[in-house]
Amino acid sequence: MKFSSLGQCVQFLEDKGELVRITDLVDPHLEMAEITRRVFDARGPALLFEKVKNTKFSALSNLYGTWGRTLKIFEPELEQVKSLVDMKFAPMQAVKSPGRMVKAACALLHALPVSRHRPEVMAHTTRIDQLPLITCWPRDGGAFVLLPQVFSRDPDTDSVLQSNLGMYRIQLSGNQYKPSQEVGLHYQLHRGISIHHQKALAANQPLKVSIFIGGPPAHALAAVMPLPEGVPEIAFAGALGGRNFRYARHNGFILSGDADFCITGWVVPHRTKPEGPFGDHLGYYSDTHAFPYIKVASVWHRAGAIFPFTVVGRPPQEDSNFGRLIHEITRNAVANTIPGVTAVNAVDAAGVHPLLLAKARERYLPYEEPMPRELLTHASAILGTGQLSLAKYLILAAHEDCPDLDVHDEKTFFVHVLARTDFSRDLHFFTRTTMDTLDYSGRQINQGSKLVLAAAGSVKRQLQGTLPATFSVPDDFSSAMMAGPGMAVVQGPVFTSYTRARQQINQLKTRLQNACDLTGLALLVVVDDAPFCAATFANFLWVTFLRSNPSHDIYGIKEKTVFKHWGCEAPLIIDARIKPFHAAPLEPDPEVSRRVDQMACRGGPLYNVI
Repeated sequence: MKFSSLGQCVQFLEDKGELVRITDLVDPHLEMAEITRRVFDARGPALLFEKVKNTKFSALSNLYGTWGRTLKIFEPELEQVKSLVDMKFAPMQAVKSPGRMVKAACALLHALPVSRHRPEVMAHTTRIDQLPLITCWPRDGGAFVLLPQVFSRDPDTDSVLQSNLGMYRIQLSGNQYKPSQEVGLHYQLHRGISIHHQKALAANQPLKVSIFIGGPPAHALAAVMPLPEGVPEIAFAGALGGRNFRYARHNGFILSGDADFCITGWVVPHRTKPEGPFGDHLGYYSDTHAFPYIKVASVWHRAGAIFPFTVVGRPPQEDSNFGRLIHEITRNAVANTIPGVTAVNAVDAAGVHPLLLAKARERYLPYEEPMPRELLTHASAILGTGQLSLAKYLILAAHEDCPDLDVHDEKTFFVHVLARTDFSRDLHFFTRTTMDTLDYSGRQINQGSKLVLAAAGSVKRQLQGTLPATFSVPDDFSSAMMAGPGMAVVQGPVFTSYTRARQQINQLKTRLQNACDLTGLALLVVVDDAPFCAATFANFLWVTFLRSNPSHDIYGIKEKTVFKHWGCEAPLIIDARIKPFHAAPLEPDPEVSRRVDQMACRGGPLYNVI
């Protein structure tokens, strides 16, 4: 829909029966987040909190809490933007479809930003400590902006089109920040703002940034879109929203004219302060680290401003629908961006970046049994493309082996690949490389390893759905059970060190080799809680690929290195136990959970909502 403001979207959803107003006083410290999580789990409505403790502003959550509501917000402009994306990456296909060209042209008309003298966001000013200071998890280091749109420009130009709009973490309070004068800025290594920041640092100049909060929903989605370098997010926001991005200039800063709030300030050069912890979308806290911070210049807001927020945690959460929407927009562009690659799935259940599943064409002429050749070329292309470069595990299947194989059917995909993998040949490691900033499976922030598993050719093993009759493990291990065909989990002792872990895994391997028929077993994962891990395939993916670092945590039967290539026989063993240096998992505050339980009782504000 064409929304000129967040308030207009709120009214639209209320008219559709997709929004509930909470008129009771609520606490932004943990309580609002717990309410939001409960309502999301119940597939409930968007929530407008009208009375928030210690602020005059209302707050909005669960806006994108269901896929159906997300589509209502973005259709019909969504189809126009998909046509525009398709036209960029496959222009000849667009030429053959005049209808799609018309849709693309309509989107393009709204892509050019327009300047306004004094937009509504400049109606009033306030302070940081007057905003809804929302904390979501008990160990969070303070309050955060939870749907920020952080705007920066190339310091070498004054053009708004040479800009970046990203959803980077903004810490409003806590740690060593001067109250209402400084806020934290957390961005990851690959993000667009880093280019602008590096240029400013090279010139020993502060970087001017603006933080937009609220506004048309298309603006928030634009801030998380993986756009090609050089494509400004504010142009995409206008195209997706069916309304040109409005902006104003004030004291050298850019303000979003349609935003509800706008914080302006400077990134202090060559200075950092501790930021975090923060309960993140992987289901764990990201720990406290030194990051840049912003010296606040001003805080603007429109009349009747609404403060939107979301709650992240172990997937699926509300941001999962953002990911699904991004896939809807870009799915036809993948094959044109990376020729030969036919499908990619950044697996939401595994935290998105830790695990990529992909299909690609294996077109090199085989003179013998088919094996991964061109697939390795495609793997390099995938790991060199935008946010796909963050993948820790890339599992790649040959398109020709099963053209109908769906990368979004994770269990079926794993069965297909594991049945065809030659573990002595098909594992390819990248060691001592950069990692996702939020992934704590390595010992140091931003550092870890990657594994490419590429499988092509005929079936090499028939995967079994039950453990072999002779299956047994050493006394320190227990609770062996199946997570899927050919995939088993076994509960191990508490991890203490890598030296001790290798000894334990070697004992496990010896027992397996001596006592078991391993023919139908391809993958064995050592975990802390086997019943939990095997309960659902989502649990299996979350534990296996979040809690392991490929170079450190992968073992195998009869493993060996031949000319620097590591390989083994099946089953591959992954040690996915929690390590002492891992970040803590997210757990809600029990007292807050009890309070929310009471709100759901008859007469409470959440009665018949959760």
